[in-house]
Amino acid sequence: MITDEEVLQIFKQAGAYLQGHFKLTSGLHSDTYFEKFQVLQYPHYTARICKELADRFRYDNIDLVIGAATGGIIVAYEIARQLEVRANFTERENGKMALRRGFKIIKGERILLVEDVATTGGSVREVMEVIQEQEGDLVGIGLLVDRSGGKLNFGVRTESLLTIQARTYTEAECPLCKQGIPIIKRGSREIAVTSP
Repeated sequence: MITDEEVLQIFKQAGAYLQGHFKLTSGLHSDTYFEKFQVLQYPHYTARICKELADRFRYDNIDLVIGAATGGIIVAYEIARQLEVRANFTERENGKMALRRGFKIIKGERILLVEDVATTGGSVREVMEVIQEQEGDLVGIGLLVDRSGGKLNFGVRTESLLTIQARTYTEAECPLCKQGIPIIKRGSREIAVTSP
């Protein structure tokens, strides 16, 4: 089994473990950011970490691996490839997570939900709602990085490759804002640097 330290080392070697002042998708601020696409651009790193998650669910008779766009697309695809099953991803449609592009969940299909980096688990819960609406059978959740220190509870078996307690703050209590350190907002929608 790959250790937390080995996973962290992969992120560091790929330039994906960043420190500074970041605004996360959840709206929280943090001094640590995992830029997963710096890892996922390397097929050898992606294959290695996804194999570990695939192996943890290899004997659970998974029918479908699903992730949320955009970060979950590559992770879901590679894990599904290794499990020799289908891969789907959800996207936002009118502000709500949905299956598009003709993707479907067959009632009763055994599903593995995968996510790249989770802090509050908001995206995971949105995908869980889609699975429930489509009457899929959620077998488990696989995370590359759990930034909550293991506090996330989705009510289903959850495996994470790296569990780390990353410091997060609301904007009002953020010490980095109080020090006047510029905020970096990264992600699929934008990369912006602004003054607090």
